[in-house]
Amino acid sequence: MADRNPSPLKLLRNSLGWWLAAVQVLTVLVVTAGVSWVAIDLLQDLADSQQRVHVQLAGADAKAALNRAGEDTLSYARVLAERPTLRRLLQEHDLPNLPPFLARFCGTAGVDACAVLQNGQVLATAGPTVPWTALLPAAAEQGERFMAAPQGTPDAYLGATASLGDAAPGTLVIVAQLLNDNFARRLDQQQGVELRLRGYRDFQNAPVDDFTALHTAALADGMAAVAHIGKQRLYAASHPVFSSTGEGIVLIETRLSSAQIDSDVDALQRRLLWVATILAALALLTGVLLGRRITAPTEALTAAAARLGQGDFAASIPTGGPAEIGQLARTMDDMRHNLIDLTGTLRQREAEAQAVLGGIVEGVYAVDAERRITYINETAAKLLGVSAREAIGRFCGDVLQPRPVDGARPCERSCPIVHARNQGSSTAVEYLQTRGGNRRMVLTSAQPVDNLQVQVLRDETEIEGVRRARDTVLANVSHEFRTPLAAQLASIELLREGLHTRSPEQLEELVLSLERGTLRLTQLIDNLLESVRIEAGQLDIRRQSIDLAEVIEDAVSTVDSLLGQRGQQVTRQLDGDLGLQGDAVRLTQVFVNLLANSSKFAPARSTIHIAAERVGGRLNAWVEDSGPGLPAGAQESVFERFNRGGVEPAQGGMGLGLSISRSIAERHGGTLVATRTAGLTRFTLSLPAERNA
Repeated sequence: MADRNPSPLKLLRNSLGWWLAAVQVLTVLVVTAGVSWVAIDLLQDLADSQQRVHVQLAGADAKAALNRAGEDTLSYARVLAERPTLRRLLQEHDLPNLPPFLARFCGTAGVDACAVLQNGQVLATAGPTVPWTALLPAAAEQGERFMAAPQGTPDAYLGATASLGDAAPGTLVIVAQLLNDNFARRLDQQQGVELRLRGYRDFQNAPVDDFTALHTAALADGMAAVAHIGKQRLYAASHPVFSSTGEGIVLIETRLSSAQIDSDVDALQRRLLWVATILAALALLTGVLLGRRITAPTEALTAAAARLGQGDFAASIPTGGPAEIGQLARTMDDMRHNLIDLTGTLRQREAEAQAVLGGIVEGVYAVDAERRITYINETAAKLLGVSAREAIGRFCGDVLQPRPVDGARPCERSCPIVHARNQGSSTAVEYLQTRGGNRRMVLTSAQPVDNLQVQVLRDETEIEGVRRARDTVLANVSHEFRTPLAAQLASIELLREGLHTRSPEQLEELVLSLERGTLRLTQLIDNLLESVRIEAGQLDIRRQSIDLAEVIEDAVSTVDSLLGQRGQQVTRQLDGDLGLQGDAVRLTQVFVNLLANSSKFAPARSTIHIAAERVGGRLNAWVEDSGPGLPAGAQESVFERFNRGGVEPAQGGMGLGLSISRSIAERHGGTLVATRTAGLTRFTLSLPAERNA
């Protein structure tokens, strides 16, 4: 048992150990005290910086959300202007029914107010009272999307206008959002941050308060300003919002309480002090124990040195005793650790090299001076269709089997291994006759090192196939664009030559031909871009309550000129309850593609039938024509990209419309299938129906 009450002589013998313990304790105390002091100061600065960044980011996020809300408002205005119901009410001068219609639209779109103006006069409104005529100058200056803070009112507005065009000349629809605290609650904001919207007019007329200096600083440079409001124990940021004409509209004010942060910093300071105290006590205890171990018997060190001399690296070296013995013990222990680390590193490097060579995606093999294979990894063996045992020791040309060039193997004239010995490195493309067939390989050879030369094999057979497929797609796209462009150029030449000699009917026919060619080019480009968006995963679906019947009517109106060109008619059979949650623009695109596809394949002066019905919880809609139908087994392949579904009429497409339509249907949780029955071709779209209230 160790002596717990050593004599003064033993304490004297262990004086070096006690000195070491004292120095260690003193060092720990000094370092702990210094680190604690610096950490507390840094924590306070960090907390202040984080809160400032937090409240400023919250305001920036709110400003970005405000911009997105402006884009949504413009979309709502355009949708409202395109509503057939609105146009019908205006054409019939049914003004009493306009306010209920606008109120329903505002409620569905989630906007504050809507209005219809004709020649500057308000015809109908919905929502709270808004100075509509005072918003017109801002709309005229800023465009379709505008922000305004009219004189004489403390409110600010975010709005958008859309014209009804020829359907109602001089008529505008305006959709407006009131920029107040209710609107602020709908904006995205960071947790724990209070968001407020303060109108620019209201700020100018309000008395001075704790936030006046903050907003003034933000307005001075037009950027954001952050401040710590000590009286109210919070951090605040101000983001001014200006219209496109530079007028001040609203101030985005974000607030974050600093009470919790101050409390957390105080608690952390107390914890650091406790940790410093505990570490000092532990350092004292550790120093005392370490000092006692310095005087350990030297016999254990001698025995350990003997085992180390015999190659037993597992033998531990006890550290202890007087200064000379302790230094010797530490030196010997360092030497033992270095030997263990060196041995372990060498083994680890060997294992890593084997793992890299075995798991690399490229094939790797090594040859000697005679070009005989001395090593081959599993990937290279699989690429060549041989086993590693079968390849080792053989001439590399006999294993790779390169295809002869001009009657001679590349090994004899243009071997990359031989070239690398003279040039440092070499790369060659060769076609190897493997057991799996001819493969296009890229061989990269390194300069030999210690009679060992490494080669890397990369299989580019599939890459070459992809390149050929890409060239085919580009050729198809160029061909499809060239045909309508050539037709348009011919129409332009005829129009220019007969501008003063042809009859108005002939000129109108040429202009219509130009219009059809332009629409065709637009559809080709839109389908190509839509296909790229789908491939990149960027096809977004905006879900809102829509009526499938209105979507179908919009699609029929879009392709009406195309149908009239071929003398075709469309019959409709639509149920009354066709409501669903979906993207009206995308679904209109689906029906436009289906109708255009039917018009292309159906005979001239034939009838295309479109129907929709509600069956349980789903809406089933289909487009049916009497065209030649789908080839055998093409019910699924017709929806693949760049698949044209067999023999097409003279004006074909790129084979993207049906692929895009199926993708849109699937993103709505629906399906799109093709069938052929009783001499009719039918494309059926099935979508989840909106639940009845």
